[in-house]
Amino acid sequence: MVTRVTWEQLNKAGNNLLSPSSVSNGRVFTSGCLGTDAEGKMPESVAEQTKNAIESLGEVLKASGSSFDDVVKVLLFVGDASYVSEVNQIYSKYFTLRPARSCVVVGFPNPHVKVEIECVAEVSSLAAKL
Repeated sequence: MVTRVTWEQLNKAGNNLLSPSSVSNGRVFTSGCLGTDAEGKMPESVAEQTKNAIESLGEVLKASGSSFDDVVKVLLFVGDASYVSEVNQIYSKYFTLRPARSCVVVGFPNPHVKVEIECVAEVSSLAAKL
């Protein structure tokens, strides 16, 4: 059975074409998270976008019964290779267990977007027992 986290569960307006995450067979599959701030605006700074995107991902993981410690694989998109060092500095504060990761330089449709992150995680063992 597949369950989905909704934008309403996160108290956020989101893209009606997708769910923030789907949970199936003890795995969490997230959609990509962008670095918008609390007002829904895109900061100019790569660092702010990275922090916001990762914290948004954390909210999705929590709503899905998971956490950063349960992440198996991360897929990170950056708009320019020059952002990677700055992104890594922030990333390493959240992903202390160093899950598998791919980092891809892409051309985002929105030129203000610099970072997007998604992941696959396990449902936390504690959450699975509840």
